[in-house]
Amino acid sequence: MDNLIILDDVAIPSELLAATDKAIQQGKAKSRNDFIAKALRRELEAIKRTEIDAQLSEMVNDEDYQRDVLQMEAEFATAEWEAFKLAESQE
Repeated sequence: MDNLIILDDVAIPSELLAATDKAIQQGKAKSRNDFIAKALRRELEAIKRTEIDAQLSEMVNDEDYQRDVLQMEAEFATAEWEAFKLAESQE
């Protein structure tokens, strides 16, 4: 398991704590700690996905990247066509 660090000074709004406790009572989480750790992981993953999406969006306008993609497509075109013809002949 991960190394645990105990935080004594985390302030959580009462309505969030009540909703967390309700989720625990309903069996949707093992404990407050488990619930909060999962929520933090989800939020950090969402941040990472957003950052990756932003980087991918930048690639659309990156002339060097677009040139590389076109070059790779041209290099693989013959192999793709041969694979397609082979697959068709096996049907």
